[in-house]
Amino acid sequence: MVEQQLKAMGIIVRKVYRNLSPHELITHALKRDEGTLTHTGALLINTAPYTGRSPNDRFIVNDPSVSKDIAWGKVNKPLSHDNFLRLLTHMRGYLSMLPHTYVFDGCVGADPQCSLQVRVVTEHASHNLFAHQLLRRLIREELLSHTPSLTVLVAPGCVADSPKEFGINSEAFIVISLEAGIILIGGTGYAGEIKKALFSVMNYILPKKGILPMHCSANVGKDNDVALFLGLSGTGKTTLSADQERMLIGDDEHGWSEQGIFNFEGGCYAKCINLKKEKEPQIWEAIRHGALLENVVVREDGSHDFSDDSITENTRAGYPLHYIPNIVESGRGSHPKNIIFLTADASGVMPPVARLSAEQAMYHFMSGYTSKLAGTERGVTKPIATFSTLFGEPFMPMDPSVYAKLLKKYMQRYGATVYLVNTGWTGGPYGVGRRFDIATTRGIVSSILSGELVLARCRTDQIFGFSVPLSCNGVASSLLDPALTWDDRKGYEQKASELAGLFIRNFERFPDAPEETRSAGPKHQ
Repeated sequence: MVEQQLKAMGIIVRKVYRNLSPHELITHALKRDEGTLTHTGALLINTAPYTGRSPNDRFIVNDPSVSKDIAWGKVNKPLSHDNFLRLLTHMRGYLSMLPHTYVFDGCVGADPQCSLQVRVVTEHASHNLFAHQLLRRLIREELLSHTPSLTVLVAPGCVADSPKEFGINSEAFIVISLEAGIILIGGTGYAGEIKKALFSVMNYILPKKGILPMHCSANVGKDNDVALFLGLSGTGKTTLSADQERMLIGDDEHGWSEQGIFNFEGGCYAKCINLKKEKEPQIWEAIRHGALLENVVVREDGSHDFSDDSITENTRAGYPLHYIPNIVESGRGSHPKNIIFLTADASGVMPPVARLSAEQAMYHFMSGYTSKLAGTERGVTKPIATFSTLFGEPFMPMDPSVYAKLLKKYMQRYGATVYLVNTGWTGGPYGVGRRFDIATTRGIVSSILSGELVLARCRTDQIFGFSVPLSCNGVASSLLDPALTWDDRKGYEQKASELAGLFIRNFERFPDAPEETRSAGPKHQ
């Protein structure tokens, strides 16, 4: 059945291993020298030189049926249909020469009314393990009738020796054909490309159904209060949503519909640089047999050295949700009570927490200010200030206004409170100040979720305009005012003014934004 379906795609496979168990996939990976076992039983692979996403090598096929819907530009780069066919032929030929391939059949999306049936065909057993653990798995009866709407072909060994002939930029390529329902990933072994390409497709499909897709984690408390954490990689989504006092819905991608929140995934993909058991026990315990580690350094005794960034700072652990003890098995929750925008401010001028009005929430959602952190993309070696619309612009194919209007609709309809939480630097910019420790940030999040900060007395920030609490349980009051943490007050004021200017210039990208949203941003001093 699978062989015939692949043959219909032009891939003649000699042998297919379909939906092997994690143990079987690890056994295959070890026999093929794809990786090694660490002392916890996790499979460790090295993906260098591609140890992060490669955004310059990602393309969307510019077919007539989708062309008008895509926000073309530096993020969503077009590839002609002819060049896509050339790459597809190249990939077909490569996969057809392999002695065997691995297939994972599953889905994306916990809500059965809008889940996407997918097939991931991989050259390596380790990448099939990644798909098995990160996507949503099907039961035996579902597999019997599984018909994929989207097929992902993954072959790190399939390089584009002559990139210009294919209209691409390098030997590596990540190509999404929304019309054909095919994703090609070649020349790179970084597993994160698989999930992000799949979610880019979901982020195109769902808004057409009136559903808001979000780059966020989600958890729920004992009183059924759902919280969302929006932010780019490295800002704390996975860490902060893994809370022993709350149930985890998911750690990276969710949809918000009239029925509530639903997770896209069946697993977690956590950064593990400087991971410590006492600070992040759930992630620590999840790195066991069945988990996939990327680019982590191990000591001679086989134990993990999570502090070693000699390969990359973007070390990763992929594991299934059920490795976390307190999860929502359905992957679904009610409408969120609190929404937290996470920013890793490398300038050191943003407060650790601020409460946003509805219009400020729209402004900061459209702005998506944070810092790209080291290792999350190729070539990023230190934090770089960036504005990633919707806190996930690299994965949002459509115009930002499409998503922003959906957020406003659901916020107003279901009354969510929005906060901005800075997990970045204080006391000065990167290289001078220090990063907020996880205990401080967790204390702030706890105060948000308990409802304490809804009632807290606040000051209005003179530059950014948002409401900053004067006190927060368990957090030193001096930390709540970033100006007080700097030794150089004039230096702080200059840096804050510079950042405000960056916000204002960035928002010029949205000339059609309502005036009430535009005026909710920072002011020049």
